[in-house]
Amino acid sequence: MLLFKKVAIGVLGTVVLSTLVFGRDAISYIKTAGSSARDAIKAEVPIEFEIQRARDMVANLIPDIRKCMHVIAEEEVSVEQLNQEVAQAEASLGKQKEEILALRRHVDSGKSMYVSKTRAYSASEVKQDLALRFERFKTAESTVASKRQILLAREKSVAAAREKLEGMIGSKRSLEVQIENLDARMKTIQAAQTASNVQLDDSQLARAKKLIGELNKQLDVAQKMLDADGKFAGLIQVDATTAIPEDLSRQIDDYFSKDKDDAEPSVNGEIPVADRGSR
Repeated sequence: MLLFKKVAIGVLGTVVLSTLVFGRDAISYIKTAGSSARDAIKAEVPIEFEIQRARDMVANLIPDIRKCMHVIAEEEVSVEQLNQEVAQAEASLGKQKEEILALRRHVDSGKSMYVSKTRAYSASEVKQDLALRFERFKTAESTVASKRQILLAREKSVAAAREKLEGMIGSKRSLEVQIENLDARMKTIQAAQTASNVQLDDSQLARAKKLIGELNKQLDVAQKMLDADGKFAGLIQVDATTAIPEDLSRQIDDYFSKDKDDAEPSVNGEIPVADRGSR
């Protein structure tokens, strides 16, 4: 109680102060401030919470749907009972009509007595009974007609209620699909926001590329050095002995025959000392 009084005094003080400061526009300022505060608070509510709140609201439709289904079930049972009553009443009307027509034929026949299974009736008694039966028949027929109208109206009511129920169920399913779409969109946006917040270090990437390039260069140099060493080491030793051609004598004769005219003349058929040495 004391807390309520403090709150009331605080609100009253705020209103009085606002009236003194803003005059006649105080109410407008208060409404605008309240609206701005409400919008600010609503903007701070996470969208996940709002989506869950929407799910809860759709789930709360289930009791209303079940209640509507119960009402429809009760009405369908009542309509079925009324339909049976109308059918029985119509069958009774058919029987009464046959009896009335049978008595009318007896009256038209002019017979003085009508004998039934139990007793005999005079023509006057038959007429009185016929008149009473006819009045009751008309009353019963009017009652059946009213029941038919009531039955038709209740059948329409059941059809309308069932249509409403189907609409509620369809709307519930549509809202559930929309909520799932909202949830999917929210998760997609959150994933995009997370990806956009990831900052890559370009300098780190550049250093890594440079290091890989240097390593490739070192490996290329090592490969070339290995190839160069292979040219001098590890080669197959080849026998360098010069093969003696089979026509060596002929080659010598041909070689020296072309210079025969330029050779010095021999003395007493002997070869000069210099030539002898060269031989």
